Amino acid sequence: MTFRTRFAPSPTGPLHLGHAYSAILAHDMARAAGGLFLLRIEDIDRDRSKPEWEALIPEDLTWLGLTWDEAPIRQSDRRDSYDAALDALWARGLLYPCSCTRRDIAEALTAPQEGAAPAIGPDGPVYPGTCRTKPRTGPRPRDAHLRLDIAAALAAIGPPAPHFTETGPDHAGTITTAPETYLGGIGDIVLARRDFGTSYHLSVVLDDAAQHITHVTRGADLFEATRIHVLLQRLLALSTPIYHHHRLIRDDAGKRLAKRDDARAIRLYRAEGATQEDIRRRIGI
Repeated sequence: MTFRTRFAPSPTGPLHLGHAYSAILAHDMARAAGGLFLLRIEDIDRDRSKPEWEALIPEDLTWLGLTWDEAPIRQSDRRDSYDAALDALWARGLLYPCSCTRRDIAEALTAPQEGAAPAIGPDGPVYPGTCRTKPRTGPRPRDAHLRLDIAAALAAIGPPAPHFTETGPDHAGTITTAPETYLGGIGDIVLARRDFGTSYHLSVVLDDAAQHITHVTRGADLFEATRIHVLLQRLLALSTPIYHHHRLIRDDAGKRLAKRDDARAIRLYRAEGATQEDIRRRIGI
């Protein structure tokens, strides 16, 4: 099996030192294994994705000394794939339309009769199931969020419980997620958004399969979301890659870098005359 990993940035701002760490680590792992390093542009958020940010991605990566082995793919070109997967899940009765706003969900979770504090999952507060009884017949709705019925999904895949191999520094080993965790700690996650037509969870699973990714290299902030991804892989009969969730690059106050941290943008280091070696030293590679 050829080692295949990827770097998958969103063109919603400039790449920063955290992106540099993730890209360089994935690239170096692929080269050390005699494998392939691929690039994917995750631009499903059409409102925030900008051509100027996308144009900077290959410039920054090339300046960092990285090369990719196949033509990059772009999520905005893959809507047919996402639609086909959603149609299949809808036909199996595993999705339902949801009209709840964030405020509706917050109010439902803080109602006095609930008693306990709401559980927090990979996507935030666990959805209380308000719309779960809505009809699931007829054509798939295109004008509503679509949620995955987690209980129905678990029944559809049957045992064993979803699991994956993790090689990152914090959770190395086989990671198994019990049904109780899905039901109480993750809940009915959104798989299609009215404005995007898909969701991060669905698109990343389908894109990794399309690029034949064998090893996913990404930040530790996505570790918990992997529990969702392996469930979707089982539902869609896709292979589960090996995962490596790496440490996050933080600022001097210990805060994780975000795209608004323009002072740490790679393009600015380039303009100031920094070298590839300078960046590697700064991020600890």
